[in-house]
Amino acid sequence: MEGFALSVLHTGSSPVHRTLAVILAATVGLQGCMFSPGQHLDTSDLPHKGPPDSPRFELVPITPRLVATQKAARIVETLPAELTSYAPGPYVIGIGDVLSITVWEHPELTTPAGAQQAPDANGRLVRPDGRLFYPYIGEIEAAGLTIEELRNSIAERLARYIESPQVDVAVTRFGGRRVILTGAFGNTGPMPLTTVPMTLPAAVGQAGVGGGADIARLIFKRDGQEYRLDLDALNRGGAELDRIYLKDGDQLHLPTSDSRRVFVLGEVNSPGPLSFRSRNMNLTEVIGSVRGLRQETSDPQAVYVIRGVQDPERDTAQIFQLDADSPVSMVLAAHFQIEPQDVVYVGAAGITRWNRFISQLFPSATFLSTGRGVGDDIDAITE
Repeated sequence: MEGFALSVLHTGSSPVHRTLAVILAATVGLQGCMFSPGQHLDTSDLPHKGPPDSPRFELVPITPRLVATQKAARIVETLPAELTSYAPGPYVIGIGDVLSITVWEHPELTTPAGAQQAPDANGRLVRPDGRLFYPYIGEIEAAGLTIEELRNSIAERLARYIESPQVDVAVTRFGGRRVILTGAFGNTGPMPLTTVPMTLPAAVGQAGVGGGADIARLIFKRDGQEYRLDLDALNRGGAELDRIYLKDGDQLHLPTSDSRRVFVLGEVNSPGPLSFRSRNMNLTEVIGSVRGLRQETSDPQAVYVIRGVQDPERDTAQIFQLDADSPVSMVLAAHFQIEPQDVVYVGAAGITRWNRFISQLFPSATFLSTGRGVGDDIDAITE
């Protein structure tokens, strides 16, 4: 094509034709240059280590061996022994609990405000000092006792006034012992612990998980220690999360996934950032989330995963390349794990870059036909 343009340039054609030939020759020459319109990833100089003060990077093909190595190096999440070793005992009454105390055959003690009143009106609140008042026996310590211990204490004191008192104690409102939930839970704040022991999955299920929650980074605080739990990996690994029982004072914080994203660029149907809400996210899931590659413009041999490093001057960044021309490559993509902050880039086909260059050089396809028409008119006038 370049030779054709030069031959036209040396013929006896009109100046307009020669001008168009010059433009055509220039564009053909530019096609072989590094410049092309739109985003383009040039990997001609990969891999390289470069001078000491330049970024270090290497191009790594995604192969079955690489996928197997990645799988072997993956850290298996396990439950901390300090969390699973705790076994809840009988419920211990706490400050803020409301107790229903029943003395059989003595309604004046059981419901002094009347049977028609709300349960709280007849309940006994455990005050901040841990004590409560009860008729005949006066002040009695309640906080820190089990329900059975408080029942026996009340019955023993009432025996001075009532023959063989039959006493029952129940908690009608829990407010003394609780865990605190913060972050991206659907419902945050204090969650009371009841007479039924609460497990970690039960608390998460009861609170709900918000849309932007990152379940791979749950922060569990207990007794001054902080544990980071990947709920997604633990569930996938078959860990028995229901072995973790919550106790008074535990804190659960669920961060958002805003700071952990995967950025998808290039020739895909819906480029943009994707929230990284779990540890296990593979390349197929990423490509599927952006509705796949653009069939008309993408280069299936130019699917890259760019993984940065903390210190570009000292560490070697990696650029993984997938040749998606073969169906076998989709099997590899389904096993290649993406990490937070990875950049997935799909390059454009060579003809696509060329067409975009032409479209920028010539604002519309009618430019050539218009120029040809003008040239014909000039030729007609000069003849």
